[in-house]
Amino acid sequence: MKQEEGVIPRDESLWYALQTRARHEKQVRDRLAAAGMEPLLPLSRQYRQWSDRKMLTTVPLFGGYCFANFSVARIRNVLQIPGVSRIVGPTKPEPIPDEEIAAFQRLSCVDRMVEPCDYLIEGAWVEVVRGPLTGLRGQFVRPNKHHGLVIRATLIQQAALIHIEADEVVPMR
Repeated sequence: MKQEEGVIPRDESLWYALQTRARHEKQVRDRLAAAGMEPLLPLSRQYRQWSDRKMLTTVPLFGGYCFANFSVARIRNVLQIPGVSRIVGPTKPEPIPDEEIAAFQRLSCVDRMVEPCDYLIEGAWVEVVRGPLTGLRGQFVRPNKHHGLVIRATLIQQAALIHIEADEVVPMR
């Protein structure tokens, strides 16, 4: 039997972006794992101001979104998980490129400040050549007084900014 071009086999696991109910990202991640699926919820450490103190908290990098690795055959199971609103895609669930997921997995493993940022269009595309993020590609920007590398999740129109030194990157060709 010949496989049609553009058709994903029902048993092939791919990464998808899930839109969640507000502030349900961590619960969705835990429920996905309990259901035997591989979740990815990139987190960010941010200072939050309370009336009497500032506290460093861990929050989802992309509010309202979680990523999961599952097969097309499990779409109905995913949509039945409490807290999941929909699987992101223009008309039907669309897989996330492996390169984007790998970048967010690497961001989750390093001890650097990561923060959400605007989904920028301008700036030079660079590749990291030194440090724990070697090989990572993204857009080099300079917000305020520090340098950063923007990593994008194209499908959900979200981006993350990781702080980086200018001598750790070289322009891509």
